[in-house]
Amino acid sequence: MTRTAGAASSSPGAAMPSRNRAASAASGAGAPARGFTLIEVLTVTVIIGILAAAAIPLAHNAFQRTKEIELRRALRLLRTAIDDYKKFVGENKIEVDEDTYGYPLKLEDLVKGIEYKDKKNKTRVMKFLRHIPTDPITGTGDWGLRSFQDKLGSRDWGGENVWDIYCDSEKKALDGTYYRDW
Repeated sequence: MTRTAGAASSSPGAAMPSRNRAASAASGAGAPARGFTLIEVLTVTVIIGILAAAAIPLAHNAFQRTKEIELRRALRLLRTAIDDYKKFVGENKIEVDEDTYGYPLKLEDLVKGIEYKDKKNKTRVMKFLRHIPTDPITGTGDWGLRSFQDKLGSRDWGGENVWDIYCDSEKKALDGTYYRDW
């Protein structure tokens, strides 16, 4: 028994020329379906939404922690400059108003500096800060100030001198304390 062209055509796609096979695959006849089902797309969307919802508070806490680190650094810088000013006035016997107790009258005095005479009797200026840092919590250069004469825990600055500095925000920190108490 010999094979004929008609016998070969009985099996699907067996004797089909390659040109016709490519055309039927392009038209979608007999080719497996490609792509995602609606269920798969919805499942992936829900999973991404859950992950994003979990990541947002973590990102917010990281951002807040960075601001708190900047606040601690700024407070340390300002308080160190105030202490250095007081120490410098005491060591160099610089005449200041008695009511200031050797502390600066205002924060700007730390940037402007203090004039003094060195050992060669030459007039010099000692500066304690390059600039007044901004409060990272409030975003302004306004700080809460305390003078040496103010009552302990007072939020009203008497204006006699700058003895201490604090953040003027009413917000709570990540640890539950108020920024103004730092």
